[in-house]
Amino acid sequence: TGASRMTLVLAGVAVSGMFSAGIDAVLTFFPDALNGYTDFRVGGVANLSMGRVAPAFWVALTALFLALSLAGEMDVLLLGEETARSLGLPARRLRLVLLALAAALAGSAVSFAGLLGFVGLIAPHMVRRLVGEDSSARLLWASALGGAALLTVCDILARTLFAPYELPVGVVLSLLGGPFFLWLLLRQRRGRRRGHA
Repeated sequence: TGASRMTLVLAGVAVSGMFSAGIDAVLTFFPDALNGYTDFRVGGVANLSMGRVAPAFWVALTALFLALSLAGEMDVLLLGEETARSLGLPARRLRLVLLALAAALAGSAVSFAGLLGFVGLIAPHMVRRLVGEDSSARLLWASALGGAALLTVCDILARTLFAPYELPVGVVLSLLGGPFFLWLLLRQRRGRRRGHA
């Protein structure tokens, strides 16, 4: 439900705040302990080499194809956990597998690009309006391609808007993603109000 999703979002914000405070404490007491942390936190794709990208590419490709192979099961899972169980689907085990695949996909991207979190928030919502939610396989492909396209557009903007200065692409993504996320929350709240009316 909408309330449980909001609770999860707020819990995520709280946990993120606690970990950020821990990192800031480490940086305060040991300034050299996390060299390059700022670049990682902001995120970017500048100065990348194939040597850095290649290991993450193979992990992401493997996880993506495993997720695509489970697209039919995901479609069944969308019907609800009880319905999926009644159809013989091990729903809890499948959720754990999908969570592991999502972690592998996110981790492989973060390993070379840093924290570009708004890609995962914006791209799926954008492509869902274009391709619908009927097919998990189609939505997975569209999200992967849409995320790549969004990152490319934001990287071009970061390199050209303030030339000859170059912004980290994570800054542009945050400037776009923050308002988008707030709009999404307001839209869901309005939808709930209409549903109760």
